[in-house]
Amino acid sequence: MSRSTIERAFELARSGEAVDLADLKRRLKAEGCRAVDALLAPRNISRYLEALCSAAAKQPLSREPAT
Repeated sequence: MSRSTIERAFELARSGEAVDLADLKRRLKAEGCRAVDALLAPRNISRYLEALCSAAAKQPLSREPAT
């Protein structure tokens, strides 16, 4: 079962792969997601996704412990 556009948007935003909302929308459209602009248009959704992108971008890269 495939994920919805909204589910994929939140997944990408949390992953740090998208730097901002515009980049997130571009990536979703490139993946073939439909109605991206309409689904992400509500202000509460777009602000939350923007905040997730920003927070994910600020997280340091995890490193494997030296053995």
